[in-house]
Amino acid sequence: MNSKKEYQFGTKVIHCAQSPKDWQGATLPPIYQTASHAHPTAEHLSDTFAGKTKDHIYMRLSNPTNRILEEKLTELEGGMGAIVMSSGMAAISNTCMALLRAGDEFVSGNSLFMSTYLLFTKVFSKYGITANIVESTDMDAIEKVVNEKTRFIYLETIGNPKMDIPDLTRATEIAHTYEIPLLVDNTMATPYLCRPFELGADVVIHSTTKYLSGHGATTGGAVIDSGNFAWSQKRFPDFQPFIERKGALALLDKIWREHHINFGTTQAPIHSYLTMIGLDTLALRMERHMSNAMAVARYLAKRPEVKWVNYPGLEGHASHHTALKQFADKGFGGMLTFGLADQKSCAQFINHLKLLYHLANLGDCKTLVIHPYSSQYVAFDEPTRKSLSITPDMIRLSVGIEDIEDICEDLGQALERI
Repeated sequence: MNSKKEYQFGTKVIHCAQSPKDWQGATLPPIYQTASHAHPTAEHLSDTFAGKTKDHIYMRLSNPTNRILEEKLTELEGGMGAIVMSSGMAAISNTCMALLRAGDEFVSGNSLFMSTYLLFTKVFSKYGITANIVESTDMDAIEKVVNEKTRFIYLETIGNPKMDIPDLTRATEIAHTYEIPLLVDNTMATPYLCRPFELGADVVIHSTTKYLSGHGATTGGAVIDSGNFAWSQKRFPDFQPFIERKGALALLDKIWREHHINFGTTQAPIHSYLTMIGLDTLALRMERHMSNAMAVARYLAKRPEVKWVNYPGLEGHASHHTALKQFADKGFGGMLTFGLADQKSCAQFINHLKLLYHLANLGDCKTLVIHPYSSQYVAFDEPTRKSLSITPDMIRLSVGIEDIEDICEDLGQALERI
């Protein structure tokens, strides 16, 4: 790919990080399914262990297939470097742990993926780390809880399943005023819809399991570093050795050395390969996901069985204007939630579906439905469910790329049978 020309996203997502000349003419990346790599001399292996070469040693440390995906995601997000991992939660955990020490604090929006919320509020607390959880879209509340122990601010581009959209530009201003980085989980938006680095964010995290792979065939995660945050600032004295080694990419070096390789969160090469196949159609799929989601939201809003619809594309949505600003009229994401009369109605609706899949995932090319209250959040107490906007009457719908007429027909026949 001609690196001197700036291609449009739909072209870039297919061609960036492609290197057929290095792959014996293949236009798909090779799968390097090997536990370790041979080296020609003792000196070369020593240099590689010392970080003087970019060669590979052992799969837990790095892998050529994974590196291609890292290069691709770096370019798509407009960053400086990336690490791919075995799951989205691995990426979140490793990144946060590299930034945190016992006694530290951080600020997070309250619109969080279930496992992220549990990590922040249950796991980190065991190590003396405090997560200050506030309303995701309330920038004043976010700034109010920043203190001398705060190490970062964490937000989701589009909340799952709350569907709210924080003002990332304003959040960046707050973070940088206090010399801390802004971390953004961009899973729900993807770099097609939003590139947080362009809004000032410092670190982007993905569950590549979702829209990036797009076919429900693989799991994975990634952390991408903008390379713009100055880790030499006073809040981060523990970063000095990593700054000396990797400069602007000190965070990635810290994540990799302290957590990724020691916790064994390596992505299997086949998963990186499948994710890259999925990425080829990301632009096309996101266009269809979002146009279908808008059509479904409007369809459901007219159904008498549906009490409410929560989708940022609807003009009455609280985050509609923020979405228009941040997403530059490209769309509003591929997921929505809606409400029925009660929990019993939700179960009846799901049980009568014929085309839509009932399972715990999102971002698949197939339309997926779930009742979060009785599944993912079934073990949560009622106050916590309420604080996360998980209600008994809520259905979460990840809208796929099927023909919209067929999606709405299946929704309609199931609603009629409640």
